[in-house]
Amino acid sequence: MEPPVSQPQEQTPRPRSHTVTTTSSSFTANLSASSSTLAYDREFLRTLPGLLMVTEIGLCFNGSAFVLYLIAAIVDASSVTKELDSHNYNSWAASSFFAFVVTSCYAGNTYFSFISWQSRTLQ
Repeated sequence: MEPPVSQPQEQTPRPRSHTVTTTSSSFTANLSASSSTLAYDREFLRTLPGLLMVTEIGLCFNGSAFVLYLIAAIVDASSVTKELDSHNYNSWAASSFFAFVVTSCYAGNTYFSFISWQSRTLQ
């Protein structure tokens, strides 16, 4: 025996009190439209926050490169000895010298990146 089928009841429409509108940003639309590549916003890079972000990334990169090259130069310099059979003294001394030259270049670049970043934050 089948259950009785109930008749659908008509519901009276309720008055709408609040209307909700949703929008999507262009970034979300671009992300869903092209999922294979992410495009950067060139206009954002021309604004002050965009320039500060790029400068901070450069400052962090140069600072970390300076620290890593400094560690490498110190290790390289401490491994140079005048023992006759261990290695070529002149080659290791030259590599130590140029390691400190590269370290000083990264130190200068970090300094100038910091000055650039500081002058932009003060404006």
